[in-house]
Amino acid sequence: QVQLVESGGGLVQPGGSLRLSCAASGSIFSANDMGWYRQAPGNQRELVAVITSLGSTNYAESVKGRFTISRDNAKNTVYLQMNSLEPEDTAVYYCNADLTSGSVWNIKRNRYWGQGTQVIVSS
Repeated sequence: QVQLVESGGGLVQPGGSLRLSCAASGSIFSANDMGWYRQAPGNQRELVAVITSLGSTNYAESVKGRFTISRDNAKNTVYLQMNSLEPEDTAVYYCNADLTSGSVWNIKRNRYWGQGTQVIVSS
């Protein structure tokens, strides 16, 4: 059973920082693209940042220069360092990962979502 478990959300003042973590567990052979999305109340879920297995990154314009995505391939974990947080960053943040998993007799590749972690930026 493959799972993505997120941590690190919370309440922070404007200008503050948070670091989100997302660990993939289960019978995982490899983690391909991993990323973070967010959804604010009344809005659609949007891409925040994504990182490939080779370390190439892509960011939403609204977070460029403030957020940094990274990963630890040995731990199948992706991180999101969020600096200079703004009230507009308030949302539920979801981890997303393209994973190859299973057994040698049944290899499958699927995209998985974490359960979400709340980030609130408020004074």
